[in-house]
Amino acid sequence: MKRVFTISEKSVPGFPVQFAWQKTLGNFIAVTGCNNTVKIFDRHGQKKNEIGLPGSCIAMDWDQDGDTLAIIADKSSSIYLWDANTNKTSLMDTTMKEPMSFLRWSKSEALLAAGTAKGNVLIYNRQTSRRIPILGKHTKRITCGCWSSGKFIALGGEDKIITISNHEGDTITTTSVKGEPSNMEFIVMKTDDRTPLHETTVSFVVGQKTLYLFNFKKPGDPIELQFQQRYGNIVSYKWFGDSYIMIGFSFGFFVVISTHIREIGHEIIRASNYKDSLTCIAISQSLNKAATCGDDCIKIHDLSDLTEIYAIINLEDENKGLDQLSWTDDGQLLAVSTKRGCVHVFLTKLPILGDSCSTRIAYLTSLLEVTVANHIERELPITVSVEVEPSFVAVGHYHLAVGMNNRAWFYALGESSVKKLKDMEYLGTVVSMCLNSDYAAALFEGKVQLHMIESEGLDTQEERETRLFPDMDNKSRILCHALTGDFLIYGTDTGVIQYFYVEDWQYVNEYRHSVSVRKIFPDPNGSRLVFIDDKSDGFVYCPVNDVAFEIPNFQPTVKGILWENWPMDKGVFVAYDDDKIYTYVFHKDTIQGSKVILAGGTKVPYSHKPLLLYNGEVTCQTQSGKTNSVFLSTHSLLGNFKDLEPHELKQILTQTLMLKRFSEAWEVCKLLNNQSSWNELARACLHHMELDFAIRVYRTIKNVGMVMSIEQIKGIEDHNLLAGHLAMFTNDFNLAQDLYLASSCPDAALEMRRDLQHWDSALQLAKRLALDQISFISKEYAVQLEFTGDYVNALAHYEKGITGNNKFQEHDEACLAGVAQMSIRMGDIRRGVNQAIKHPSRMLKRDCGAILESMKQFSEAAQLYEKGQYYDKAASVYIRCKNWAKVGELLPSVSSPKIHLQYAKAKEADGRYKEAVLAYENAKQWDNVIRLYLDHLNNPEKAVSIVRETQSLEGAKMVARLLKHSWRELCMHWMCGGLCYTTWQLQNIRTTRKLFVMYRGKSKGQPVTRQRLSQWIVQHNKMEIYADIISSEDTTNEDYQSIALYFEGEKKHFQAGKFFLLCGQYARALKHFLKSPNTDDNLAIEMAIETVGQAKDEALTNQLIDYLMGESDGIPKDAKYLFRLYMALKQYREAARTAIIIAREEQCAGNYRNAHDVLFSMYSELKTQKIKIPSEMATNLMILHSYILVKIHVKCGDHMKGARMLIRVANNISKFPSHIVPILTSTVIECHRAGLKKSAFGFAAMLMRPEYRNKIDLKYKKKIETMVRRPDTSETEEPTTPCPYCEFLLPECELLCPGCKNNLPYCIATGRHMVKDDWTACPHCDFPSLYSEFRNLLQNESTCPMCSEKVNIVSLKKIADYTPYLKPEVEQ
Repeated sequence: MKRVFTISEKSVPGFPVQFAWQKTLGNFIAVTGCNNTVKIFDRHGQKKNEIGLPGSCIAMDWDQDGDTLAIIADKSSSIYLWDANTNKTSLMDTTMKEPMSFLRWSKSEALLAAGTAKGNVLIYNRQTSRRIPILGKHTKRITCGCWSSGKFIALGGEDKIITISNHEGDTITTTSVKGEPSNMEFIVMKTDDRTPLHETTVSFVVGQKTLYLFNFKKPGDPIELQFQQRYGNIVSYKWFGDSYIMIGFSFGFFVVISTHIREIGHEIIRASNYKDSLTCIAISQSLNKAATCGDDCIKIHDLSDLTEIYAIINLEDENKGLDQLSWTDDGQLLAVSTKRGCVHVFLTKLPILGDSCSTRIAYLTSLLEVTVANHIERELPITVSVEVEPSFVAVGHYHLAVGMNNRAWFYALGESSVKKLKDMEYLGTVVSMCLNSDYAAALFEGKVQLHMIESEGLDTQEERETRLFPDMDNKSRILCHALTGDFLIYGTDTGVIQYFYVEDWQYVNEYRHSVSVRKIFPDPNGSRLVFIDDKSDGFVYCPVNDVAFEIPNFQPTVKGILWENWPMDKGVFVAYDDDKIYTYVFHKDTIQGSKVILAGGTKVPYSHKPLLLYNGEVTCQTQSGKTNSVFLSTHSLLGNFKDLEPHELKQILTQTLMLKRFSEAWEVCKLLNNQSSWNELARACLHHMELDFAIRVYRTIKNVGMVMSIEQIKGIEDHNLLAGHLAMFTNDFNLAQDLYLASSCPDAALEMRRDLQHWDSALQLAKRLALDQISFISKEYAVQLEFTGDYVNALAHYEKGITGNNKFQEHDEACLAGVAQMSIRMGDIRRGVNQAIKHPSRMLKRDCGAILESMKQFSEAAQLYEKGQYYDKAASVYIRCKNWAKVGELLPSVSSPKIHLQYAKAKEADGRYKEAVLAYENAKQWDNVIRLYLDHLNNPEKAVSIVRETQSLEGAKMVARLLKHSWRELCMHWMCGGLCYTTWQLQNIRTTRKLFVMYRGKSKGQPVTRQRLSQWIVQHNKMEIYADIISSEDTTNEDYQSIALYFEGEKKHFQAGKFFLLCGQYARALKHFLKSPNTDDNLAIEMAIETVGQAKDEALTNQLIDYLMGESDGIPKDAKYLFRLYMALKQYREAARTAIIIAREEQCAGNYRNAHDVLFSMYSELKTQKIKIPSEMATNLMILHSYILVKIHVKCGDHMKGARMLIRVANNISKFPSHIVPILTSTVIECHRAGLKKSAFGFAAMLMRPEYRNKIDLKYKKKIETMVRRPDTSETEEPTTPCPYCEFLLPECELLCPGCKNNLPYCIATGRHMVKDDWTACPHCDFPSLYSEFRNLLQNESTCPMCSEKVNIVSLKKIADYTPYLKPEVEQ
């Protein structure tokens, strides 16, 4: 707080001193003491007038406009009126005989109320000079009073009566009080109801102890507020804010209370501000400040927080204390009177006047003092004392101008001194002024006068010394102007912005805006300009290309613009209002063209006006006449960021990129050192077309492809073409297309759309740019539409793709192939089949046949397969439609044994056995051939020959059964006769007898005994055959043991173990089985498991377990054998754990059906044994079964069910390591077909991971990439069905109920959870299924998807009592 001047006790001798500030303007202060004079001083302390009085001044008051000061004196009935405009005093005769005791001007009108010592009142109207005397208003001296904002006046006097009257003097109401009233004010009190608020309440102090609130509309209910005795007497009170009162007490306290009816009397704030006494309170609403005085100091508080002291003014030389305190209405000056008889005036708020030129600023530091400083170049500040309190300030490179009204004073600025040059008068009141190094431009009354500052001594043409704008013939009004080193720029009410080039003394540019231009702010060299129009919209105008760019998010409260003066940030400017600074950046060269972006905002401290912006630092002028720096939040990059956290560095990186400070961004990226930050920097460089820097960044992150791409386009001179390439690199394809079309090479837009597979856009462009390409684009588009299942449009585009030109025969054939396939898919089967038959491609016939087969159009499918020479497929389809005649025709060309077998079975069923035999022979089914020869064709000789050729054991058995001989007898005959035993099997009884005779002849008629037979067997080395035969007959343990001993001697461990097992010697059997060499089928281990299972001997069990675990030979055996061992021993829990391991290994190997069967068999066994199923087993079985169901549903054409199961499988993809990419690919395709676009996109994005991307089938890769580039996240919600436990509605494929937390049984036909009213179960495996869904499944499939057993649809029954299935079989 700076002291402006002091009125000493010599000027106004005596105490007490009275003073009053001029209302509204605050240009004058009236002061009086005890010397019968009133002296009037201006705001700088200069005495303007002195008014002599016949006695001491009783009271004085200014009218509402501050034009007239009214004064009354002791022992005088006259009123003195001083006119501030004419500086003249007049004396008004009141016609009253008694002296005046009180006066007060109305708040809103030129009405003056004066009271006399005898209680009479005079109301004077200054405009009409009418005087209204009112006699007997009070009975004693009137001492206080006040006007309302309306036309009511309240008066109080020594008679302790309060009167309320209107402006005519008519009394409205009266009330009496207990003591003499003082400090009277009209107020507005808030109530709980919503009635309009008026000044109906008068507040006043009674007896210096009590505060009364009297509502003259409710005179019977006054409010009396009393305070603690320790506070002392009430010396002053002021109303502020939302009906709050600040009350000062003589003992140094002040209290804040609310007068809201619900809070009245409650002390909100209480403070002891002074040690000895408090004498006065003053409040400035414009500053939102309160001042108190007492002891020897003034304390200033902010009204928003009265508990804190904003400032203290110490007056240590005033040892007698302070008295009264008062602000000017604008809050600029605060006056305090002292008990010594002085008046001190302090500057509390300066007019914020300032200007800048380049890095030099000029600002008001006192009412008559301007300081010029250049902190950037570290020049010493220069203080300039001015003659008047200025209303405008302007600074140039070498000059300073200040002025008010129509006059300006010019000063030359030296290095350390100031020289006054001249003062100049203009033709009107100057609104603003601008300076450059030579000229000044003043705006007044819609015109601008441009003139030289120093013309003496300069050889300047007379016409170049001054000029008035606009020209005489131009009737527009200039609303704003600016002066740069080269140009005078101004904006008019017609929206015209004119550039006047001072050097050539002529106009060089004109821009027309749609509405008036209110403010303009050019950058330092005038090449860019921000202007604000009459709609409060902001624009950046570039005169070089005559284009204006609208400023985004431009606030209508913006008061000014500052351009960045730091040379490296030429495009940065800030807009500011009272609360905030908004940082904008004008990017001239981007791929999107020139544009303005909002970089951020920074809060402005209270009463700060920005003057200068330099490198992110805003120099602001304050009310106290000082400067303060505010650092923009958008420029926090200017500090040291080496010790910052990563998230803070990322914010700084964003700032550097917005400000195009790529060097700083490079340093930040080096600190962050991650790929995403480098990529962000690289993209920003591309956006701003900084190609060299972009190459540098891409080289750093080793992105060779981008480096090469940018190098290739670096030399392109066409700006639009270059920007189009860069927009494409940044994936802004629509912008790239627009830029390509505006360039010299519009075909690049078509090429880009084709590469991106944006076929709709490509077709539209082809119609404009390349009609000959429409056919080829249509064909490519049709391929994509076919993939997405849009067959209608695919057909249309395939048809459009046909050129009819022999040069493009291959292309036309591909289109015709597409037409054929789409016709079939659309149901036009005849057209599609005919097209496919005409087409030369075999593959097309195969593909169309497959489509027809999936549509169950078997005859047409078979026809196409046959035409395409896919005879195996054709025959297979003919079999499905029972066209055996066609199958027979194709059989010579069929190579598949399976088809021959099907045909053979069909012919056998029809009784055509010869044809069946031939087909069985082609299918290599020799046992069936032998069976037909024996059972139906009665040709045993042929059967025997086939057995001899094929060495079929089953065939030999069939022959033996026919001849009704035991194996042992046949073997004896065979071995005794030395013939092939199959020959014996096929001879009739008569032949057999001949062989017996032959044997007897060889044995010289000796009987055939067991002992001799055994000797002969050993002699002829026929024991293996004999053992194989004898094992199927009823044989004694002695026979088995003898055979076992034979094999043991021959060290044939497997055969020895086999027969030791048959004779019950388990230990010896196990010993030989474990010694038996391993074979592919590992029969020895199987037999060892069987041996231990029969023996039920713990020692043998442990021995086998050690063997299987590799303890004995160091070679662990397959886990399936351990599983079979546990099953043989009925150790089901161990078997279950082993089964899980086996299934996991099978799963990892990709054998999902095997894994499923292992888990299912174990699950069933545990269920039979009533043992809890391990949860891992149940979960794995469920996931595998879901995978099995996928193929079934897709085969049936139900893509939604298949997609739902694939989603479940894909969510557990880690359990399918061998086929991750194929499963995810299938999931994407099926989800897309089913309309689950969001899920398809999610899994497609997963496939784009580096570890999967290169493994995608090339057939689908491009389509999946397109799906990721152009995501469609639409997806219908999954239907909900009730939980069978708690009826909670949950998605039908969800198996965990959120309501009851139970794992739900699932349907083996669909994979969905079960519902109560649609329950059935497989008759074989007893797994639950939805009745309706299982029936639908059995229409196409004949087996249960879980157990693979055949199920007759008739055997399915609805289950009413489903509760057994809800009992938990699985471990929780």
